[in-house]
Amino acid sequence: MIYNNLSDFLTRGKASLAKGPVAIIFIEDMTEVESTLRHHRTLGFPTLAVLSPFPLPDLPELAPCLHEIRHDVHQEGAVPQAVNRISEAAPGVWMYYCFNAEYLFFPFCETRSIREFVTFHAEERRDAVLAYVVDLYAGDLERFPNAVDRDGALMDRSGYFALARTDPDNHNHPKERQLDFFGGLRWRFEEHVNPARRKIDRIAIFRAQKGLELREDHTFNIEEYNTYACPWHNNMTAAIASFRAAKALRTNPGSAAAIRDFRWYKSVRFDWHSQQLMDLGLMEPGQWF
Repeated sequence: MIYNNLSDFLTRGKASLAKGPVAIIFIEDMTEVESTLRHHRTLGFPTLAVLSPFPLPDLPELAPCLHEIRHDVHQEGAVPQAVNRISEAAPGVWMYYCFNAEYLFFPFCETRSIREFVTFHAEERRDAVLAYVVDLYAGDLERFPNAVDRDGALMDRSGYFALARTDPDNHNHPKERQLDFFGGLRWRFEEHVNPARRKIDRIAIFRAQKGLELREDHTFNIEEYNTYACPWHNNMTAAIASFRAAKALRTNPGSAAAIRDFRWYKSVRFDWHSQQLMDLGLMEPGQWF
């Protein structure tokens, strides 16, 4: 189904939001659009709400779950505004958002569905899931000038760290169970990255409720949503394997001229498997075995 804009979708397609979890996918360019949609459908999302300024590829096998929404994702505030409008229309429904050339992984996702994942998380009285955005990049930028190579994707095996997230009302007091996470290309090439965009943490999976608002920094206005775990034990986290930073660094003229290679001695081949991310400490299974 194709919709003229977000308002059209929330009028004619609102019933599809009841079939959660819902994947909200923002299309910034046409890089790996098809693989992104297929990956998230394979995870078990029954509804793919795809916001794009461009027509999508013809994918008849995805037609029953695909909702194509015309939307300019490059306008200031376009992403949080769209997520908030969709969230407001479907309180109680689990949602996830990402961009094209990004791929969600959660513990044991090869054999368990996204519905099973959020059901277990809800049983632990949690309404949001912390995800780390793990940068992927091509090893040969001459062959792949946009740094996107799914078959030979590389990632950093270490170099990730966290800093206390301070309370803006009390800078001497860190927020409880909240951290700012850094690493990957945004850390190694930080001189080319806006300081506001260097973090790699994203509250990417959440249960919608009235009054909930996503902010520009990928956190929510309800502070408990921004925590990495509950007070009594560790909870599951997820990871988003993403070519987005690599693409941006190769698209921006200043950084593209300065960066000849993303590889370093801590680069490893990405296996496209949740176990690798858990082994590297980039995803937490919590109490889910």
